[in-house]
Amino acid sequence: MKYEPHDSYFHRAKAEGYLARSVYKLEAIDAKYHLVAPGMHVVDLGAAPGSWSQYLLAKVGPQGRVLAVDIQEVRLRADNLEFQQMDVLAAEIENFLAGKIWHGLVSDMAPATTGNRCTDQARSAALVERSLYLAQRFLQRGGFWVAKLLEGPERAPLTRAAQQIFERVHIFRPPATRKGSTECFLIGLRKRL
Repeated sequence: MKYEPHDSYFHRAKAEGYLARSVYKLEAIDAKYHLVAPGMHVVDLGAAPGSWSQYLLAKVGPQGRVLAVDIQEVRLRADNLEFQQMDVLAAEIENFLAGKIWHGLVSDMAPATTGNRCTDQARSAALVERSLYLAQRFLQRGGFWVAKLLEGPERAPLTRAAQQIFERVHIFRPPATRKGSTECFLIGLRKRL
């Protein structure tokens, strides 16, 4: 199937002022699972270019807060947005999460792909594992977690690991996911203790 970089979601995002078409993936996830509410504090991992943060800011409103983290710069600015340019795998991220209230953690992180399916899937799984670790460590009880994963053999063990942390775990493929893509999203609802 031919890859179409400027599909209908791309044009819709431009028309609606979003920084990337990926916003419609989070929008579909939120519509289905009712994750984000006004006043929440949410961490956005792999935030660049910033469309997920845009969506989150609109949903949490002025009383909420978004912490956007990426190795690339996010040019989005808002009073209740904090941006940290860093590698999510670095230990220092924990300093920004510790001692604060976090209701949700979302991750649209993707590895720099090599073209080797097994390598790319393993790298994607490592990012999901990191996001799950941070969710387990820093989310409030009842919190939610969303993480993009390139499908592969790691999906089952990651799902089982998430089930130890969240009351319910779902696998979802939003309509905005490109045809032929192997990505899916793991969603954890209602974090246990």
